[in-house]
Amino acid sequence: MKGVIHMTKLDETLTMLKALTDAKGIPGNEREPREVMKKYIAPYADEVTTDGLGSLIAKKVGNEQGPKIMVAGHLDEVGFMVTQIDERGFIRFQTVGGWWSQVMLAQRVTIVTSKGEVTGIIGSKPPHILPPEVRKKPVDIKDMFIDIGASSREEVAEWGVKPGDQVVPYFEFTVMNNEKMLLAKAWDNRIGCAIAIDVLKALKNETHENVVYGVGTVQEEVGLRGAKTSANFIEPDIAFAVDVGIAGDTPGVSDKEASSKMGEGPQIILYDASMVSHKGLRDTVVDVADELNIPYQFDAIAGGGTDSGSIHISANGVPALSITIATRYIHSHAAMLHRDDYENAVKLIAEVIKRLDRNTVNAITYN
Repeated sequence: MKGVIHMTKLDETLTMLKALTDAKGIPGNEREPREVMKKYIAPYADEVTTDGLGSLIAKKVGNEQGPKIMVAGHLDEVGFMVTQIDERGFIRFQTVGGWWSQVMLAQRVTIVTSKGEVTGIIGSKPPHILPPEVRKKPVDIKDMFIDIGASSREEVAEWGVKPGDQVVPYFEFTVMNNEKMLLAKAWDNRIGCAIAIDVLKALKNETHENVVYGVGTVQEEVGLRGAKTSANFIEPDIAFAVDVGIAGDTPGVSDKEASSKMGEGPQIILYDASMVSHKGLRDTVVDVADELNIPYQFDAIAGGGTDSGSIHISANGVPALSITIATRYIHSHAAMLHRDDYENAVKLIAEVIKRLDRNTVNAITYN
């Protein structure tokens, strides 16, 4: 099997997670991950459609007259876009989504072209020829380029690369020696898509009073855009955005900066730059978690936001809550998360939905 997986046999869940994270899809190019999500969510949905921007919407009816519950992960991942090709065959690019320059240099990338995939590496002027004062500073993204081994602009064109093509980090899905630890590109936010899939799966044979929508939104990394269009399409009564959060359990990080730890439960977001979480919904979720002894952690993020930021101000306003998975090294070529957190997030959201009906939703809304 392709990839370094320490001889671990991929079970059904790991196979799905590998397919989701291997898929290539920066903002505006989500077709491939959308097709993977559709493959896995369709068996648990009554219908699967898309909105005009390309977000996937899978609908599962418990009670057609019941509240509409939206569970949204975003399909897109941070990446790059080809903008220019110089006469020597080097490629200039634009970041799509947030990047820290220090994690980019010398990293392998895949350019997705109309003729197939082309491998490249991100380069810059070598430090050996830089003045000492410049060598100490991080390289500016505008001074980086992608090298695909071409010798001319014409050769690049022959290989199918052109401005506008998406460029995706290259990394192979890996199960670590501790098999609960999973390393992959695009956890931000294919893990949210996986949670949406598995929530519908968990509800397949359950009786509940709601219409549940498992959603894969587009263009989250460039402004929560697909969340806005899909929420306007669905007009949900309650919404959960499922995404990655910050893990604070690495060297040098204090609890004051980031207190969450991998393996200690999904994060219930109290506050971020895009919203204040809905108190009534948050209290309901915490009550269910306490009732069932499902572990969870609170977190507040001063910078950044999730799809809840767009969903909660759609239509007349939607009670919304972000539930996230503590993840190391997000917005880089590879990130790491803990399988237990993912599975507990699925369990928590499914159990909350089973307890919702028109009366409980009304109580939450006006709490």
